[in-house]
Amino acid sequence: MTNTSPLNKAIDHFQSNYDLYFKKFEEFLRIPSISADSTYSGDIQKAATWLADYLKQMGMQSVQVFQTAKYPIIYGEYLKAGANKPTILMYGHYDVQPPDPMDEWKSGPFEPVIEGKNLVARGSSDMKGQILAGLYAIESILDAGALNVNLKFIYEGEEEIGSPSIVEFIKEHKDLLKSDFCLNLDAGMLGADKPTIVYGLRGLAYFEIYIQGPDHDLHSGLFGGIVYNPAQALAELIAGMKDESGKILLPGFYDAVIPISEDERRELARLNLDEKYYMKQTGTSQLYGEAGYTPVEQIGARPTLDVNGLRAGYTGEGPKTVIPSTAMAKISTRLVPNQTPEMVNQQLIQYMQEHAPAQVKWEVKQLSSDPASVADRDYFATQCFVNALKEVWGVDPVYKREGGSIPIVSHMKDILGIESVLSGYCLPGDLIHSPNEHIHLPTWKNGILANIHFFYNLGNKDAC
Repeated sequence: MTNTSPLNKAIDHFQSNYDLYFKKFEEFLRIPSISADSTYSGDIQKAATWLADYLKQMGMQSVQVFQTAKYPIIYGEYLKAGANKPTILMYGHYDVQPPDPMDEWKSGPFEPVIEGKNLVARGSSDMKGQILAGLYAIESILDAGALNVNLKFIYEGEEEIGSPSIVEFIKEHKDLLKSDFCLNLDAGMLGADKPTIVYGLRGLAYFEIYIQGPDHDLHSGLFGGIVYNPAQALAELIAGMKDESGKILLPGFYDAVIPISEDERRELARLNLDEKYYMKQTGTSQLYGEAGYTPVEQIGARPTLDVNGLRAGYTGEGPKTVIPSTAMAKISTRLVPNQTPEMVNQQLIQYMQEHAPAQVKWEVKQLSSDPASVADRDYFATQCFVNALKEVWGVDPVYKREGGSIPIVSHMKDILGIESVLSGYCLPGDLIHSPNEHIHLPTWKNGILANIHFFYNLGNKDAC
């Protein structure tokens, strides 16, 4: 029988030091590490330094802050377990989304407050809380003298802006990052009582479409009716990208899409995520989507096209009668395996060539290009994590294909040749990317305990 006394000691360490850990969490959250706004570049540097210093305080080795063209990548390692023990690459991102719109926050986005069982602050769930859930577990096992795995860490500050530096960094540091697998906690659970393993991720191709009409804004009374309004042209083009049933009309958009198998449909149905569930999560009275597919199928296994932003003309208070000279839309497409961002880029360009009015000029800019990925659910480290979740929650975890994109998963596989164990402890109602983002503290605490079980069990293979 496995001696669990070191495991219990690690759990006791975390529980007895919880208040100290919680204060550190609040300290990390107070740093407004917003990567999308260069005004906060100093705060990004501050967050990187904070994280690197914490790794050093934990006793991690070779901690380095690598400067990139934009924001730092932090590396550290702990290689004391020996060559016969697994090496885990810990991934995370310390940057956060902008807090806008500010007037919808009930408290300051970077002044963490407790509301009921939630800690409210930008980055609490996505993903500073997830980073610390891993580090607190490691520190607790170190205190118990029971850490019997090797660790490497890579934390970036550009995930929320598409990770422009991470791919080249991984390519240039393949030997440094060599590991058995990656643990990525940048995912979440279906509910506080439903621990979750994510095995599929959609890809992302993100675009800006620019429409140019006259060379300057025009008086709508003097010139209205004789020029093609760029805002109208853009609206017509966007409206034509889907039909009334939700089908995307870019040429050949579905040609590479793999149909959902009956077996996978049965598995997705077992998640019990019906229309009422998604209406509650979204605050809508009625859902909309591609005909012939359930909401959980649409989110996990079907591609999408969405408008993320529009800009044209005057949008300030009161009237201003102008015909804008330009209009712009931000478009995101979520992709499934076999689709590639390059395919969709060409399909969008072809659509514009066929449908844009001759009276305007146009340009398509591709901003993000990240493929979809599907992981092996039977991978040994994934099953070890499954067991750890079950030990804490007392139920079998569910397997889910996630609607979002976590590009680093495919990069780890393509460049380093390693699988990722993808999970996490944020909940669907945590309002990530929205005002009043929060993390459910009981779930977060359980997540740390699950991580303790995972690292301990992985170092004692019989326990997995």
